[in-house]
Amino acid sequence: MAELNEQHMVEEIKANIETGDSLKARLVLDHLANVDKKTQNRLLYELSRADAGFTIPLLNHVLTTFPDLAKELPVIRETLISHLIAYPDLLIDALRNPVILDKTVMIETAGELKLEEATPALIELLGEIDNSLLLKMIIETLGLIGDPQSVNTLTDYLYAAERELIIAAIHALGQVGTPTAMHRLAERMGTDNELDLLILGIFADVQDQVSLEKLNDTLRSHHAHMRIYAKDELIRIGDKAVPVLIENLREEDNDLVIHSLNVLGDIGDDSAIKPIRKLLDSVPKNANVRFAAYEALALLPLRKGAYTLAAGLTDKEDHVCVAAARAIDRNFNEILGAGIKNMTRNKDDEARHIVKIITNAQVDNIFLNLAGEDYFQEMALVYLPHTHKDIRDHYVALLKKNGFDTFAAKATSDEVDSGAQRVKICAVDDSRMILNIYKATLHELGFEPVLFEFPAGALEWLEQEKPALVLTDLNMPEISGIQLTEGIRKKYSLEELPVVMVTTQSDTQDHEAAEQAGVNDILIKPFNADSLRAAMGKFIEVS
Repeated sequence: MAELNEQHMVEEIKANIETGDSLKARLVLDHLANVDKKTQNRLLYELSRADAGFTIPLLNHVLTTFPDLAKELPVIRETLISHLIAYPDLLIDALRNPVILDKTVMIETAGELKLEEATPALIELLGEIDNSLLLKMIIETLGLIGDPQSVNTLTDYLYAAERELIIAAIHALGQVGTPTAMHRLAERMGTDNELDLLILGIFADVQDQVSLEKLNDTLRSHHAHMRIYAKDELIRIGDKAVPVLIENLREEDNDLVIHSLNVLGDIGDDSAIKPIRKLLDSVPKNANVRFAAYEALALLPLRKGAYTLAAGLTDKEDHVCVAAARAIDRNFNEILGAGIKNMTRNKDDEARHIVKIITNAQVDNIFLNLAGEDYFQEMALVYLPHTHKDIRDHYVALLKKNGFDTFAAKATSDEVDSGAQRVKICAVDDSRMILNIYKATLHELGFEPVLFEFPAGALEWLEQEKPALVLTDLNMPEISGIQLTEGIRKKYSLEELPVVMVTTQSDTQDHEAAEQAGVNDILIKPFNADSLRAAMGKFIEVS
């Protein structure tokens, strides 16, 4: 190979620039790596002074053909990008230029600039290539640009053969964020749980009306993990989601109504109070709906009309009574206090039942309001000495703190404890109210309840401990009852450790999934001592 004359190269490229001969200029630049740094910089300087239309393809040629050299001379990339930014029309021309084979820098720059004018050229380019990496890059760039005219093209890739392209298209449509884009994403759902969760995440971020409605619709899903995800995201969205959730309360789908009430309670927006009270006024036939309504009201600030909650204390289901008691305690006032005194004064069966509920529910305001009444003390002392130690100790401390020492002493003096060690039952539910019911009911049945609000804690405990039986809810955040059961079955067989799913969910598909995960039986809420005894009695001895 003949020795290069560096001065001749500089003169040659200057002449090429003057005549517009890009082919000869490229031949000069192909020897860029073979000259010293000073000559390299001189050649690049002369090139940078040329017309941008002449310079861009040549700089891109050097950048893509000699990547190692380009790393040593960052000015190549910097100059190319500065020209593309300064002349967006030339960037678009470069995207369409068949001579430029590697258009990576042009594509990236169009995305960084969010250059909507580049959208048609990028769409054309998608139809001309079959390289997966480049296709993915263009799809991502269309997302960055966010031009609505790309929606139809991006939608096509929602059904691509390659999963990475599908995921890129989902993200890109999420970045476009128009109602049409959200509708297209919604239409893609239903065939792949992982992709469905990805789309739901986009709905949660976009939060337009279409997205909120689609998230809300997911509360109807037959898959527990989908419902749980939707509930968590709606809670995170907060007040903005309340109107669509309130509309759900008109539906006849009890599962949907219950999920909506759960979310409304956790959001805590007081605009939900009136529709929830209206729902209760209609006295829903489903006890789980009534429970969820009172549970939600227990989390909401009832500024007026709280006396209507007292009706819940006479519900035929203990669960509902407990939830009503919690709601009353949360919103306690003199009118409620007087009303409950009237309800308990007669010492009849209904009064005794209400006192039992108050005792087990750990409702301090109600309990203290009644503590000074002899008739209440008489009825409470039937239950209080025999309830779970945690509940009894709580009330004894409360009574002593408020000057009811005699009442406190009576609550402990008749305590019955055979000294026998109770069999442990593990109960898992994300509702603290349900856990409180488990505590009282399992204790009444002669067991020692071990309670977990978070399934992860239960799994950790079960690694070291083996109870006689596990009771678990289905719909719980982060780890569902199905996932909890799958975790249990990695360590214990069906025979070694029975698991009973206790749920409001009536969906057949959920029940089938629970059975496949390794659940021994399913008990539909609400439960009481008798129904829990019957369900547990299939697997262990219950007195």
